[in-house]
Amino acid sequence: MDIKELQKKMMANAKRYGEEFNVPINEEFVVVKIMEEVGEFAEAILRYRKHCRPHKYVSNEEARRMLGEELADIVGIALVGAELFDIDLDLILQEKWVRRGEAL
Repeated sequence: MDIKELQKKMMANAKRYGEEFNVPINEEFVVVKIMEEVGEFAEAILRYRKHCRPHKYVSNEEARRMLGEELADIVGIALVGAELFDIDLDLILQEKWVRRGEAL
């Protein structure tokens, strides 16, 4: 599955979420939601490193799973944003990360 196909699937999922919970899936939603997800990723890092209150400690395996889930949420909402703004994220990633990296 390519990134464009993922964008469409993530957007369809976001639309279902929006319909179910009466939440508009728009640019404002994407900005606020990505900030929320980054905060949850930061919290997962604190748990992973055990830099939190002891009652929040989880096993290393559980902490890594939580990190992965929060990172997936960030990527997923970024794909929704790309779809909303009609951005070819695959092309941009190739230009910004792959080709630029090869030039170094």
